[in-house]
Amino acid sequence: MKQILLVEDDLSLIGGLSFAVKKEGYGVDVARTSHEADILWSDGKYDLIILDVSLPDGSGFDLCKKMRLTSRVPIVFLTAADEETDIVMGLDIGGDDYITKPFKLAVFLSRVNALLRRSSNFSQEKPELSSNDIKVERVKGEVYKRDKQLDLTASEYRLLCLFMENPGIVLSPEQILNRLWDCNENYIDNNTITSYIRRLRIKIEDDPGNPGRIVTVRRMGYKWNTDEGGVEEGEM
Repeated sequence: MKQILLVEDDLSLIGGLSFAVKKEGYGVDVARTSHEADILWSDGKYDLIILDVSLPDGSGFDLCKKMRLTSRVPIVFLTAADEETDIVMGLDIGGDDYITKPFKLAVFLSRVNALLRRSSNFSQEKPELSSNDIKVERVKGEVYKRDKQLDLTASEYRLLCLFMENPGIVLSPEQILNRLWDCNENYIDNNTITSYIRRLRIKIEDDPGNPGRIVTVRRMGYKWNTDEGGVEEGEM
């Protein structure tokens, strides 16, 4: 049975969400504060964290950052805040999805199921990816460039894995969006994808201004270049 940790302080919401996920066949524990969540999640038994941003004793963003130091468990933010900057920050620090209140229960469950499916598929994938002097050790969640460890955000890590899993294949921004976030929300668009790729290039490329690993294919998308020293093929 998949185990979910719900970090939420609204009692009425706790009751409804707990009932819904149990009906889906998942186990659920509830934490109403950051302190309670800190105690519960540390034993590593959870397959998904549902995390409210505003908690009585702190920020869900801070709790997410702490979790990401040692774990890549899927995290979905649950909050009333719908500012684009907050949403992008939540995804950038390690969140896998972001649902704003109020929301339809069917949509919420669909997101939860999608994240758990993706997590299960991830565990069955190759434990290591290696190409063009970049190595990803999935068991540890670590990335190396010529044996030097890189500091990637969770979104950058997922994006890099997606490219390395599909060498030489052009991926459109829409395909990247669907593969990484399983959604089509307005707060993630082509400009956001471009920003993620730009930041990832800064960390993995020898010359970010003339990338040779993640190259742009004009009017089509991006691809992981399988030829060492490749050149960019033109802007989108």
